Amino acid sequence: MIISEKKMVKVCYELFVDGENGQEELMERATEQAPLSFCFGIGMMLPMFEANLAGKKANDAFDFRIEYRDAYGEYDEQGVIDLDKKIFMVDGKLDTEYIYPGNVVPLMDNEGNRVNAAIVEVKDDTVQVDLNHPLAGENLHFVGKVLEVRDATEQELNHLLGGCHCDSCHCDSDCGCCH
Repeated sequence: MIISEKKMVKVCYELFVDGENGQEELMERATEQAPLSFCFGIGMMLPMFEANLAGKKANDAFDFRIEYRDAYGEYDEQGVIDLDKKIFMVDGKLDTEYIYPGNVVPLMDNEGNRVNAAIVEVKDDTVQVDLNHPLAGENLHFVGKVLEVRDATEQELNHLLGGCHCDSCHCDSDCGCCH
């Protein structure tokens, strides 16, 4: 079976980015014991990631690069902003369990969309956060192997494509995603 639309895919890989000294640096690893699993062709992955895997089958190796503009785009300096420290207070105190440089925290934008932000610096009255994707501005180099390709089940597709509106995977509805 080959990788094509609505197939469940498992891959192991190493992701490298360009290092400061001209050498590539390992950024992420998905192992055979903890592979990346996704449904192909439904928008879960970067389009260029999927384009490089299309047509491959189990045990096929891959080695490809994605330029930053086809991955997470350029790093935007305007994505680093200062937010009022009060946003991060719990019972009048800064929530230091979660608010410290380097940690990633979920925030909401003005339209109620969830946005991940990396804490850059905690200042006297503000907390500086970086709203850029952690790989923004990075050229990506994937080296790995396809472990499995199979048809997605109806339940998986219902769940992944939003066909279930039961809000719980423990319901008694006939949605199919819970049973």
